Amino acid sequence: MQVFLGDPRRFALPGCALTIGNFDGVHQGHRRMLERLRSEARARALPTALLTFEPHPREFFARANPPARLSTLRDKFALLEELGLIDYVFVYRFNHSFSNMSAQGFVDQVLVRELNTRYLLIGDDFQFGSGRKGDFELLASCPHFATEAMPSVLVKGERASSTLVRERLGAGDLDSANALLGGVYRISGKVMHGQKLGRTIGFPTANIHLPHLKPALKGVFVVEVDTPQGRLGGVASLGLNPTVSDTPDYKLEVHLFDFSGDLYGQRLTVRFLKKLRDEERYDDLATLVAQIERDAASAKTYLTSLQREQA
Repeated sequence: MQVFLGDPRRFALPGCALTIGNFDGVHQGHRRMLERLRSEARARALPTALLTFEPHPREFFARANPPARLSTLRDKFALLEELGLIDYVFVYRFNHSFSNMSAQGFVDQVLVRELNTRYLLIGDDFQFGSGRKGDFELLASCPHFATEAMPSVLVKGERASSTLVRERLGAGDLDSANALLGGVYRISGKVMHGQKLGRTIGFPTANIHLPHLKPALKGVFVVEVDTPQGRLGGVASLGLNPTVSDTPDYKLEVHLFDFSGDLYGQRLTVRFLKKLRDEERYDDLATLVAQIERDAASAKTYLTSLQREQA
């Protein structure tokens, strides 16, 4: 899978079978769409391509209160790579100029001239261009490519969507969210230097950088973490850490079981298995430590039972 930033015409790419969207989380609906795209691409002897945007259009238009992201751009690339269904990813900068492009201009400039689209697969609710005036009818009228609309994908009777995944994660319903995603929800990031409070209270933590201010879930969780040393169990806090911090920045802190070493600067992937509780503010450090001890014990019990089930 090749990723292209900037004007793709300079790469002299061949015609492609294209789909468009944010693909946040790469959930079951996205996966079915990409499978359909691959099938049509093979029948037409075309490579598959995905057009996505950075930042997300909803983030651009709602900067004061943007929706939570399910996946960073890097994580989205990793999920797409794992599927093995996309040959090219085009990342377009979503800015004032792009947002003001007319629907017809988007078709003529982006789809035809820049991406050389031969087949286009869109979601059944796809709208585009300034004022969201572009729709399926406009795309279908373009003689340069064939257009198909993908029907909604249902998971346990519900339409798979990034919005629904965000809602389930926000409610702490990881089982439902993971069913919609088709896998365990995860976040990756580099380990950064923090306050180093954890090591003074017997629970050293890896502080993982969150590139976006607003995560989709909050609380204390049982986790598995992919590290350079392998996959390790642990307990994680994702939130504002109100007992020891008064900043508005969200933090992902992970205490790994049976591990000692230096992880600074390394990229970890945190897989969220079970929510233990919501975040709370405690009156003193001793009360916080007692709660962390209970959380760690609960997490170890859960991981042990999970290992028995998988044995």
